[in-house]
Amino acid sequence: MCELITDLEGARCEPYQASMNWSVYIILCTDNTLYTGITIDVSRRFDQHAAGRGAKYFRGRQPKQLVYLEPGHNRSSATKREIDLKNLSREEKSQMISSDMNKITEFLFL
Repeated sequence: MCELITDLEGARCEPYQASMNWSVYIILCTDNTLYTGITIDVSRRFDQHAAGRGAKYFRGRQPKQLVYLEPGHNRSSATKREIDLKNLSREEKSQMISSDMNKITEFLFL
């Protein structure tokens, strides 16, 4: 069984991602804004953003640094969490980035 994924690279069938391997992430951009997204491969997604592929948000700015990572989601819970984070204020996002919920250090040492 596979899941149809459609992005700027076209459509492809990837193994169904019912497991808890989706992550919610926040990227600090060169214009000092924060971008929130979801993915199953954080490194690949960051590289796509840096190349100007993927989210339209990165057509006018560049990603600077991954600043927040929250793994352990399925696609549905990651999408819901992404929406929740996008509704937070900048100050609330900054508090989350500094909190124990941020698992970025675990990602950096893989």
